Amino acid sequence: MSTDFSKNAEERPEPTNADVKGNIPNWLQGTLLRNGPGIFSVGETSYNHWFDGMSIINSFSFKDGEVTHRSRFLRSDTFKANMSENRIVVSEMGTMAYPDPSKNFIFKAITFLNHTVPDFTDNGASNIIKYGDDYYATSETNYIRKIDPVTLETQDKVDYMKYLPVNLASSHPHYDKEGNAYNIGTSIADKAKTKYMLFKVPAVAEKVSDKSKFVPALKNVEVACTVPCRSLLTPSYYHSFGMTDNYFIFMEQPLKLDILKMATAYMRGVNWATCLKFCPEENTLIHLIDRKTGKLVETKYHTETMIVYHHVNAFEDDGHVVFDVIAYKDNSLYEMFYLSKLKENPEFHDDAYCKPSYRRFAIPVSDKGIAVGEDLVKLKYTTASAVKEKEGKLMCQSEVLCQGFELPRINYDINGKKHRFVYGNCVEESALSKQIAKFDTETKTMVYWTEDNCWPSEPVFIPRPNGESEDDVDTSYFVTSLMAYDESAPGI
Repeated sequence: MSTDFSKNAEERPEPTNADVKGNIPNWLQGTLLRNGPGIFSVGETSYNHWFDGMSIINSFSFKDGEVTHRSRFLRSDTFKANMSENRIVVSEMGTMAYPDPSKNFIFKAITFLNHTVPDFTDNGASNIIKYGDDYYATSETNYIRKIDPVTLETQDKVDYMKYLPVNLASSHPHYDKEGNAYNIGTSIADKAKTKYMLFKVPAVAEKVSDKSKFVPALKNVEVACTVPCRSLLTPSYYHSFGMTDNYFIFMEQPLKLDILKMATAYMRGVNWATCLKFCPEENTLIHLIDRKTGKLVETKYHTETMIVYHHVNAFEDDGHVVFDVIAYKDNSLYEMFYLSKLKENPEFHDDAYCKPSYRRFAIPVSDKGIAVGEDLVKLKYTTASAVKEKEGKLMCQSEVLCQGFELPRINYDINGKKHRFVYGNCVEESALSKQIAKFDTETKTMVYWTEDNCWPSEPVFIPRPNGESEDDVDTSYFVTSLMAYDESAPGI
């Protein structure tokens, strides 16, 4: 689909009311914010990859049994530059933007230098993050864009690098009961070291006398801990992490970003995504960090080669840290979302599809006094193992709870605690989901919801106020946004 969006760049969609089948409970009050790619072509140019599309933010506001929808494009610097030129001029991970052939040599030379040491996009089309009282559209670069959660207007641009030295940051933070946010970023070659940095953004923002002055909550950021990278110029890619009351869980996986290749990508005529290096010969390292001390647990944990995008939840039990993830055996998932493949194969039926598995790990916090070769996991409800290879080193094997399940969400009120139910999307046949499901980790059973000609987004669990249980059957709800499609329409 090729569309010129430059003509409606100043479009300001207003809230609209829609007919609702069934009843929305009166206690369901608040706003669901969703973020994702919404513009794939500008003028005669198009993005190559689904994740590159320019952000569109949607809100669904629930009040007194009614829902109001609003949407607006993120007016990022990327958006403005592209619309001004009526072509894609800012590069994304899967789409490299080249200068107009009519431009002079000096302009082309400057463009080349900008891509050798790239100033990344601020097209935050991945998620919404809350820092303090502020909401931000985010991707995984060092830039985030503040938005008004009511009007969806784009506000200040914030650079992580002004507050802590992270070049990349996760789009999936965690929040504690006080509203403090915890996230992880990568600091590349800072003082000749590359490291992963877990940080805390306090819920209480700094008070300023001048109310017209915006002070990001990041100004009060605290570094919780740092984890050294395996190598200086090939940090691991990650999309999320785990957190319990006392620990952080970070998986350093064998999918790496080759920094030297990134520096020459523009010159070589390839996109930055080609600089992601999958190393199937390497194990996945599991880092367990004590939240109180900010130090790595002495025991070293590793497991088989796998790629993890989403952590489900983590909790502590009888000297173990148990954590659930959605894992892939390789990195082929990204390739499936190139728009050329989607247009050729809109149903995603691809022999190369790598179905994800829902895996549970159980890692003992200490291996003291245990003989080499012994399995340290003593929990009765999981077959996950952690076998001692030598003093201070364990080989961990996960239990596969189910397969073909992605975009996991739990009742976030029990985040960091033992959970039973998980909500997500069914991706049994392809990465395109037409079903959402509720998975019971105890019985290993699922219940499903689907509707003809609909693609559901990930479900978000909404607990009933003062609910008495994790699930609160028949009185709690989950919310998902739907995209309707016409099966007879040609392509995407």
